Amino acid sequence: MSRHTLLDMRISKRLLVGATAAVFLPLIAVPQSIGPAMKAIVVHEYGGPEVLKYEDVARPEPKDGEILIRVIAAGVNPVDGLVRSGVYAKYFRTKLPLIPGYDVAGTVEQAGAKITKFKAGDSVYAYLGLKDGGGYAEYAVATEKEASPKPKTLNYVEAAAVPLAAETAWQALIDTAKLRAGQTVLIHGGSGGVGSFAIQIAKAKGAKVIATASTANQDLLKELGADIAIDYTKTKFEDVAKEVDVVLDSVGKDTLARSYAVVKKGGFIVSLVGEPDSAQMQERGIRGAPLNVTANAVELAEITKLIEGKKIKPVVSEVLPLTDAAKAQAQAATHHTRGKIVLKVAESER
Repeated sequence: MSRHTLLDMRISKRLLVGATAAVFLPLIAVPQSIGPAMKAIVVHEYGGPEVLKYEDVARPEPKDGEILIRVIAAGVNPVDGLVRSGVYAKYFRTKLPLIPGYDVAGTVEQAGAKITKFKAGDSVYAYLGLKDGGGYAEYAVATEKEASPKPKTLNYVEAAAVPLAAETAWQALIDTAKLRAGQTVLIHGGSGGVGSFAIQIAKAKGAKVIATASTANQDLLKELGADIAIDYTKTKFEDVAKEVDVVLDSVGKDTLARSYAVVKKGGFIVSLVGEPDSAQMQERGIRGAPLNVTANAVELAEITKLIEGKKIKPVVSEVLPLTDAAKAQAQAATHHTRGKIVLKVAESER
């Protein structure tokens, strides 16, 4: 046997011993080095719903200015699928792998050193920023600017349906369009997540509401408080809505193009899906703006007051387990969901 053969055998033996150690040692070492694990939906590559993977990942550690939320339920929105597809990758500067989900409701597991508004055990709900997300998981982190005490009148599933959609409706109507009592607003897609909240917020502010939806959702529009419900499959909205003060459009394309003509001079169009046409607005003497919703705990607290005052209620059409996140996103992407879909992540009590 040559000297090189003996040397190779010694090296091979050392590698085998090392490999054996590598198999057995992590059973003790890994939990100490990476911390507690959790279940989550993870996106490793941009694409369709099939890229959503149910996996074990490390539980996030809250920074000094964050709270760690034990997620009981997470809301599903059309934007979730857009982030997953990579459409907003550059705009929101998202990085892979990512955990989607931007609406959560649950309890505070841990509060960072600089947190003053929350303590462990508090019931909260939050809109997590679109850059970071993290809601489709057993635990998520949020800042005090994102989270607010959960409405006492809602359970966790109902609460998870609120933050993103309700804050979008609030910022569109109140902050951007400056909707006032006595004005008339046309809300396209009134039976959807944002639209259902927009109807109720507008009514709570004393506005007259005209809303559009399909035949199957006419009853919901009335139930939410719409003064005039339009079945867009049978009636052109411009034949009914005339000289309105505000239009809130979550549909875009032809719907947005036809909306300019129904806004009175000096009125306002808010678009959730694109930039309003400046030439059209200038020609008609109206104003408009796109909306990019931002987390605002102060506004979420105002929404909470309306909920507890029975002025607003969430509409939850379906509750699915976290493992059905792909099914939930596929349904939300149709833009024909009645209200919101919610993922049930955990039971309320441990």
